[in-house]
Amino acid sequence: MSEQSRPAGPLQGMRALYARGIGLTETWARPVALLGARLLVARVFFLSGLTKWDGLSIREDAFYLFADEFFASYALPASLTNAFTVAAAIGEIALPVLLALGVFTRFAALGLLIMTAVIQIFVYPQEWWTVHAWWAAVLALLAVTGPGAISLDRLLGLER
Repeated sequence: MSEQSRPAGPLQGMRALYARGIGLTETWARPVALLGARLLVARVFFLSGLTKWDGLSIREDAFYLFADEFFASYALPASLTNAFTVAAAIGEIALPVLLALGVFTRFAALGLLIMTAVIQIFVYPQEWWTVHAWWAAVLALLAVTGPGAISLDRLLGLER
């Protein structure tokens, strides 16, 4: 029996309803969900970044935190922990802003995903299932799928 000559039954009706639902999620729910995901994870990193800054300068206690708490057991030279502090302070402000605006979204998500991996491996390895897995999942989703329709990437033609 061909597709057209098959009698319309409950399964065909369910398929049609499901297809309509997919259409709605693609045009409306997906852009809103991706915007929500971007804002959710951007907020976490941005608020953390704010704690490292005092106006336009990086706080002294941020340098202490990296040298004497986060990486103390690795006996790294001060120049390296200072570089990590500066990179994290800048990254935790710049990358979440890019993510929230949806500009260079895949790059920003990848940068924050790398930061999450460093935090997980070297700083708080016990936090995987409490927070880091969630951050990683959202950031991986954004790196793979892009920002969605509600983004500057889309407006600027960087994403289709």
